Amino acid sequence: MTTATLEKSPQAKPAKQKVMLVEGNEAAALGVALARPDMVAVYPITPQSSLVEHVAKLIADGRMDADIVDAEGEHSVLSVLQGGALAGARTYTATCGPGLAFMFEPYFRTSGMRLPIVMSIVTRDGITPQSVWGGHQDAMTVREVGWVQVYCETVQEVLDTTIMAFKIAEHHDVMLPVNVCLDGNYLSYGTSRVELPEQAEVDAFMGVKDVNWHVALDPLRPMAVDPLTGGSSGRGPSTFVRYRKGQCRGMQNSLRVIEDIHEEWAQRFGRRFAPLVEEYRLEGADYAIMTLGSMTGAAKDAIDEARDAGRRVGLIKIKTFSPFPVDALMKSLDKVQAVGVVDRSVGFRWNCGPMYQETMGVLYKLGRHVPSMSFIGGLAGADITVGHFHRVIEATEKLLSNPAPTEPVWLNEKD
Repeated sequence: MTTATLEKSPQAKPAKQKVMLVEGNEAAALGVALARPDMVAVYPITPQSSLVEHVAKLIADGRMDADIVDAEGEHSVLSVLQGGALAGARTYTATCGPGLAFMFEPYFRTSGMRLPIVMSIVTRDGITPQSVWGGHQDAMTVREVGWVQVYCETVQEVLDTTIMAFKIAEHHDVMLPVNVCLDGNYLSYGTSRVELPEQAEVDAFMGVKDVNWHVALDPLRPMAVDPLTGGSSGRGPSTFVRYRKGQCRGMQNSLRVIEDIHEEWAQRFGRRFAPLVEEYRLEGADYAIMTLGSMTGAAKDAIDEARDAGRRVGLIKIKTFSPFPVDALMKSLDKVQAVGVVDRSVGFRWNCGPMYQETMGVLYKLGRHVPSMSFIGGLAGADITVGHFHRVIEATEKLLSNPAPTEPVWLNEKD
């Protein structure tokens, strides 16, 4: 499988690193340990379960110095971490699917209170019918709640991005929670070679822990937290607006911060990941396909085969989904004449994929007509194969001569 998303930085002098063979969930846990959280709260749910098991074992073995709370449910998990973050702790959890739905109330509050909690979403499709398999429906359902969301393609990217997520969340210009999304089953249980940085090097990258500057729970400085606001008069409405405006400002600031921190990571560790949008073989391409998450590996293989066959096609991968990288994607889309967008979830309102919805908004801002098409695949853990991506490439190529709008293509409709 192609791994072009990971490039060795020619300017970097890579730090010493240990080579390991681990699954994605263990890679996430190792990244958490290296980031040195003060507090972890957990509740297991498939396909996240082994991740929190790895975290618990790291703590039990003395390899992670953190307090761990085994809560009675996901609502309590995030509520506990809010208290920890308000007291100045660096905090972490992981969840997916129904667990993410169960914590929706504190999930919304976390962003509003500007708490830099990091959470892995081991993505899982929605119900009904019943499914415990991978899909992006859970993460996409909460994309408007004010958390930064980044999606990983490889196990190595899971490890590295998990560490970077703490630094992004705690940046003074951001101060927002971060979701590191890794595809359930495909990355969570997929085993791969990774390079594990040394603790001292990660400590130098992270710098002095600076969560305490925003502490609210201080007996010497009592204050109200999460006040009741709103209504038709008084100071309530303006207070609520300032909260929302501040969240939006932090989200937009995060785009620059994500770029800066990815560059710093590349310089220190020698691995360079696209922070917002990755272009693959886009030079000289007439059209492109867009991907998100682990499907990108198979898509790149299909792109290579198509280019070898003379097709002028490239690939655009979204790494940061929330906030959506409008300007970066505009620059990429401006290089092509048509685009096919592959989603691993459903946008029921528009009869297409959620990433396709976002892309249509970017195409409108582009100021010229670029024919586009929605593809939906990989639901409930289904494979999106190289063969599927050849179908995507062929259908997108037809948009060059027949740009009429089409219905979405469901890639796994037939078993």
